[in-house]
Amino acid sequence: MEKKVTYEMYQPSEMANFMNAMYAYNLQVKNQIIAGETPVAMPLDLMTLHSAEMTEGKGRTRAWNSFVNVFITSQQKVIDTMSNLQLKERHNAAINNCLSCHKTECVGPIPKIKKLLIQ
Repeated sequence: MEKKVTYEMYQPSEMANFMNAMYAYNLQVKNQIIAGETPVAMPLDLMTLHSAEMTEGKGRTRAWNSFVNVFITSQQKVIDTMSNLQLKERHNAAINNCLSCHKTECVGPIPKIKKLLIQ
């Protein structure tokens, strides 16, 4: 009797999908800054970070909760045209906040996130 093999397709969680969308957005912002352009819109609802279904086995830990609002604020500052900080500095601050959280929570994407920093 032949054994039937079944494959289970990986289904990313809402949070994983949102993180991928944030990565794509921040890559676009990085490229705009490098090109001398000023990003003017945040197309994502950052409050989704508070409600998106987490990846199985993950949860909103105390560390995660302490980072999330700091990240949201830093991400919003990137498009703040009234800021006295240089755009590159604001962008790198937001990305460094990503890295700070990922060092305690989900470490896998750290090498990918580091590519978002502007040297």
